[in-house]
Amino acid sequence: MKTHLKISISIFSLLFAINHVIAQDATKAHKDSLNTVVKKYYDLNFKMFQANSTIEDIDRVFELFTDDFEYVHPKYGGTYTREDLYNGSVRNQKNGRYNGRVVDIKIINKIIGLNAVVVQKSFVERKDGEIIDGEPQMTLFEFENGKISRIFEYW
Repeated sequence: MKTHLKISISIFSLLFAINHVIAQDATKAHKDSLNTVVKKYYDLNFKMFQANSTIEDIDRVFELFTDDFEYVHPKYGGTYTREDLYNGSVRNQKNGRYNGRVVDIKIINKIIGLNAVVVQKSFVERKDGEIIDGEPQMTLFEFENGKISRIFEYW
C-alpha cells in the first residue's frame, strides 16, 4: 500500500512539474505574440507617418485591429471607433499630415501582461532641421484573440 502511495505521489509530482513547464511555455509564447503585434503596430505606424505613405500602409495597420476596436485619447477628443480612426488616418494622409516629420518611434519601456501591453515610447521628430526626442508617452494596448481591441493613450 505504501509503495502504491509513493508511486502515486511521484506520478502526481511529475505531472504537476510537466504542467507547470507547459504553462510557463504557453505564457511566454503568449507574451511573445503580444510583443510581436505591438512591434508590428509601431513599425507600420512609422511607415504610415512617412511622406510617401499610401492607403495600403494605413490598411496594414488596421489589419491588426479587431472589428470592434476602439481608440481612446482623452486629451485629443475622447473615444474613436475603428471607422472614425481609419477615416481620420486617410484624411491625414491625403492632407499631407504624414510628411516624414517622425523619424523614429523609440520604445523606452514595455510591460506585457495577460492580453495587455503598456508601452512607454517617444516620437523622434525632425523640427527646424534638428532631430529631437519627444516627451515620453504611455499607451495601453488591450487584445482579444491576438488582435488589438483597444488602445488607450495616457498622454
